[in-house]
Parts: sequence; structure tokens; C-alpha cells
Amino acid sequence: MNEYELPGDPPISVVLRPSARARRYSLRVSRLDGRVTLTLPRSASRARALDFVREKAGWIRDKLAERPEEVSVAEGAMLPVDGIELEIARGKRNALLFGMGRIEVSTRSHSVPATVTGLVREHARNRLVAACDAFSTELGRPYSRITLRDTRSRWGSCSAQGALMFSWRLILAPPDVLDYVAAHEVAHLAEMNHSPRFWAQVERLWPDYRAHRAWLRENGETLHRYRFETTP
Repeated sequence: MNEYELPGDPPISVVLRPSARARRYSLRVSRLDGRVTLTLPRSASRARALDFVREKAGWIRDKLAERPEEVSVAEGAMLPVDGIELEIARGKRNALLFGMGRIEVSTRSHSVPATVTGLVREHARNRLVAACDAFSTELGRPYSRITLRDTRSRWGSCSAQGALMFSWRLILAPPDVLDYVAAHEVAHLAEMNHSPRFWAQVERLWPDYRAHRAWLRENGETLHRYRFETTP
């Protein structure tokens, strides 16, 4: 994997990724982290690839400018949880106070990001367990366990052993989107594929799945703009 620095203010790092399967140049700007990648045929010359990148400089900068602004999870920040915008604030306890529109972090907590992460993950687990329990019962297929991770490549998965995995960041999406992903993975308990029979099971569990699937495709990367890391 090679890199090229596109000159300008600021300069932009472009990853050149030769691929045996590529038949043409394919330029991608990730909305997740702003990484710029040019996939090119293995037979393509580096000089021609760099010419292509320079020709697309304006397009690259336009795409980078469209990226949503990152939000650090800190006191005063706003965070969407289960469809409600909550403000992070210090208080007497650690709690999600939906009626008050706030995430309260105890003054005794040493790390606001770590505390908020714990609260959000717990709420995500409760929501996903409730949704999967309901869908599993309706489908008549039990699952073995549910685990939560902070994944970037997928929102959920279902193993052959019936183990379900979800990204806890789904709790930052509209509630119906979380329910769609839960229905999608539970449907795999009956059909471990993406055949028409599988999508029929998804539609049975969540009839309006197409709109929520589209939302996730178009907006899913924006859920990663919230930075929960503890700064040193």
C-alpha cells in the first residue's frame, strides 16, 4: 500500500491501493475518518494514478468538506440517545435522564467519556435485548447470546450458533433503525443468507425495513463522529 500527499492547504494524504480485481480507478473519501483511498488496477502506472488524483483534487476537497463535524463526548456536548438529544452535564449521580434532556455524570466520576460510554452501552444492551427477545419469540427461533462492540465494518451479525452481535452505537440512531438491525440479525436465525426468503423474514418482523435500511446506508457513518475517547 502506497501513499501520496496531494499538495494544497491543507495537504491531503491519499492511499493508493492496487487490486487484482480492479478494472478502473475508484476514488473513495470515507465519511468515517476522512481517509482518501484510490483503488487501481495492478497494471496501472503510478504516474497515471497520481495524475488521476490531481485531476480529482477539487472533488476530494468538496467531499472532505461534507464530512460531519466530530463531537467530543464531554461536559456540555449534545448526544442523541434513543431518538432524544441529551446534554452531558455534571450532577449528583450517573444516569440517563430522558425527561430532563440530559446525561448526568457524577462529580465523583474521573472520566466523563468513560462514564457516558458505560451509560449508553447499558441502555443499548437493554433496548437490543428487548427487541431481539420480541423478534425471536415471533420468529420461533431462540438466540444463544448477545454481545455489544464498537464495530466499524458492520452494525450486527449472527453466527451459526445463534450468537448475536451489535454495535452499541446503534443507540445513537433513530429508534426504528436499531429495531430494524435487531430484526435483520434475528431473521438470520431462520435464514443464514440474504436470499429472498431471508428478506421475507425481515419484512415479517419489521415491515418498514427498507426505509430504515436506507437511513443506515446513507447516515450510518455519522454515528462514528461522536468521540468517546478519554483525552490524556
